[in-house]
Amino acid sequence: MSRIDYSVWDHIEVSDDEDDIHPNIDTPSLFRWRHQARVERMEEFQKKGEELNKGLSECRRKLADTQKKIKELTISTSEDAKAELSKVQAEEKKMKKEERDWERKVGDYQREEKKMPWNVDTLSKDGFSKSIVNVKPETEETEEEKEQKHKTFVEKYEKEIKHFGMLRRWDDSQKYLSDHPHLVCEETANYLVIMCIDLEVEEKHALMEQVAHQTIVMQFILELAKSLKVDPRGCFRQFFAKIKTADQQYQEAFNDELESFKERVRGRAKIRIEKAMKEYEEEERQKRIGPGGLDPVEVYESLPTEMQKCFDEKDIQMLQEVISKMDPTVAKAHMKRCIDSGLWVPNAKGDDGEEKGDEKDDEPTYEEIQHEKEEAKKE
Repeated sequence: MSRIDYSVWDHIEVSDDEDDIHPNIDTPSLFRWRHQARVERMEEFQKKGEELNKGLSECRRKLADTQKKIKELTISTSEDAKAELSKVQAEEKKMKKEERDWERKVGDYQREEKKMPWNVDTLSKDGFSKSIVNVKPETEETEEEKEQKHKTFVEKYEKEIKHFGMLRRWDDSQKYLSDHPHLVCEETANYLVIMCIDLEVEEKHALMEQVAHQTIVMQFILELAKSLKVDPRGCFRQFFAKIKTADQQYQEAFNDELESFKERVRGRAKIRIEKAMKEYEEEERQKRIGPGGLDPVEVYESLPTEMQKCFDEKDIQMLQEVISKMDPTVAKAHMKRCIDSGLWVPNAKGDDGEEKGDEKDDEPTYEEIQHEKEEAKKE
């Protein structure tokens, strides 16, 4: 009985878990740089093979056309045909040499392909062009389903997530996840992100940075799981094993992503604060709105300086004098806006709750002021 040859497994390239990995971290990610580099090499090598096969096919096509032309010229008896035949035969000889060159290049390529190490991509390459597998297709969750899933998870494990967010040492984090493996999931990472933003809004900067560190830990673990195509709960120990070896490139990648994340948190917190301030200002503005739908602050700021001074000093006599000197149309427009904003309340009630019908001179309307102005002119 012949022995099984296992030598084919001696050179398998699985760069996703090599010690010298330097991840590309555009978003929180692990091992993507090495994998992407390998994929690009594979694509480039595959492209080279396609070009070689294409060149060989094209050469063979031209050779077939040349040989067909030779047959046609051989049948012809004209002098021109004989002269052309000699020329085409020389071309055929040249084409055959080119064909051999292309065949040699394709052969070298195929031998090089066989020597290439296997990796996670070539190991999982389809063996058939078509296959039928009885697997239930995964349906993508809707936004409502994701939100409900996150809410349910947080309600159940919020205290545990917060505890993990406050840990500092690698060993403590690894042990806590070993004791609580259900925390190794997307929901935990999402909650920690929100927690960081909340802490920054509350100006608890040092605490935010601590939780941010744990957030990146969780995101790196999740990215590692995606890269290896395994359950996150089954690979978090690999992350801690690598990060605790103090590999310089790996540690730098982690720190770079951590700093980038903290900057994004600060930016998001700033946006939230600005939005809250705008909402507060709008609420206060709505509280000030007068009976005519105008803001008294905005109306006051739009008044001429002389009229502003009258309201500052609460001097009705001064206001009468200012209005009497203004253009009637302009003065009426200003007084109407003052009334609509509640800045000026005509016929206001006194302290006894009764309307000052007999004391209108205390708070005259624009028409009363204008009437006094006309009477003065007649005198």
